[in-house]
Amino acid sequence: MTSARENHPGNCLGLEVELTGQLKFVGELTFDGTLEGDITGQGLLVLGDHAVIKGDIRVDSVVVRGRINGTITAADRIEMKANAQLFGDITTQALVIEEGAVFIGQTRLAAARSAQTTPDAAPIGLRLGGR
Repeated sequence: MTSARENHPGNCLGLEVELTGQLKFVGELTFDGTLEGDITGQGLLVLGDHAVIKGDIRVDSVVVRGRINGTITAADRIEMKANAQLFGDITTQALVIEEGAVFIGQTRLAAARSAQTTPDAAPIGLRLGGR
């Protein structure tokens, strides 16, 4: 038996894409273009090496490889790869930052969706690695 996700493979918007406005998706989206505006989605967002986002992101999970100027709110997880650059605040349950990533902002680690506790906030400005 196949799952709904297997029946609906992810979508991809490549380098040549330049958008202004709101981008909404369900499922999985790989974005490697330029966006001036917000992204909202139910599912996984993968921002490629060349992605440039000037706006806020609100998704279930996100993998960041490009550059973001804005806030990220992820219900489940944010993963910043080595060449990611994030200038803005984040809120999530799980955060992974690889060596070499740049993150300037505040982080708020939210409790699990079922818990009713107040999340903790901590200012952070870091650059991992020797670059």
